[in-house]
Amino acid sequence: MDVMEKAQEMERAGVSIIHLEIGEPDFDTPACIVEAGRRAMAEGKTHYTHSLGIIELREAIAEYYFNRYGAVISPENIITTAGTSPAMFMLFAAILEANDEVIISNPHYACYPNFIRFFDSVPAFVNVDEKDGFQYRPDSIKEQLSSRTKAVFINSPANPTGQLLSPDRIRKIADMSPLVVSDEIYHGLVYGQEKEHSILEFTDRAVVLNGFSKLYAMTGWRLGYIIAPPELIRPMQKIQQNFFIAANTVSQWAALTALKEAGPDVRRMVGIYDKRRRFLIQGLRDLGFRIEVEPTGAFYILVNARHLNRDSYALAFDILEKVHVGVCPGIDFGTNAEGYLRFSYANSIENIDEGLNRLRKYLDTLTALKKP
Repeated sequence: MDVMEKAQEMERAGVSIIHLEIGEPDFDTPACIVEAGRRAMAEGKTHYTHSLGIIELREAIAEYYFNRYGAVISPENIITTAGTSPAMFMLFAAILEANDEVIISNPHYACYPNFIRFFDSVPAFVNVDEKDGFQYRPDSIKEQLSSRTKAVFINSPANPTGQLLSPDRIRKIADMSPLVVSDEIYHGLVYGQEKEHSILEFTDRAVVLNGFSKLYAMTGWRLGYIIAPPELIRPMQKIQQNFFIAANTVSQWAALTALKEAGPDVRRMVGIYDKRRRFLIQGLRDLGFRIEVEPTGAFYILVNARHLNRDSYALAFDILEKVHVGVCPGIDFGTNAEGYLRFSYANSIENIDEGLNRLRKYLDTLTALKKP
């Protein structure tokens, strides 16, 4: 956020910035979804819904998970939420007590530890390595398990790495964990021959976090959902009723249309993301960055830049100030990502190309400074 806010200040002063730091689709919400939102408002669907969400949407989510993953889910085990962040808040409020532990990978999405610590609990970090595609090693998780472990958190495809967990590793994690929390917000954004797997294919002792922001380019609509075992639904429902009442009504009706009609739009966006992904990977390699395992999901590439500067925060700001390219410092995502930079390809190929050209100038300048 510091990098993005500084970039915005520079833009207001008239500087042209190439944004490769933002983890948000650059596409507009598909027209069929927008029209469904308009229709809902015109039809007076602007009042509170049931705290779990409209039944039509929860039925459609259950149908989606059955068709895509073969998972049998009751609509009564689904709560629609104002994005996945409130879903995480509700979940951890329901399952955590002081000093409980949740195992998360290092690197990880920046907000995970904050949610855990908010409830006086402890994030138990497990390092993952780029040579292993930033995948969990189940044996490393096993070493962290204790009587205080309440859950193992997985995220596949992952932010910030863009990598997927293999089905074999997901199965092993499911077998050893008391509860698996699976952030599946980037599901559907997968490229090449890879296929993402839901935790619900392997166990019902799991909680799924998902939503419409990334796949359907609906970030501002603020709509997510949580799928959970029956015993967790009522405690989370009480939290929803007290803190949020219900998710946005118009967004729920629009999301129903997303699930039922926006498939062609999603396929178009995924195809464009894949072209950008391949273009950016090749461009970074041409600049001398080593990418051990090509990322095949989400819209991120986490790149080792320790040969330039082991302080990723300082490096990101130096790149922004000298060549006006916004990138994310790896330290945002955990100590094991220090010295890395995250690049987002949620931007046009033209802008990515310009960003790569500017980075080449930056690297040429560094090389010149090192010459005697």
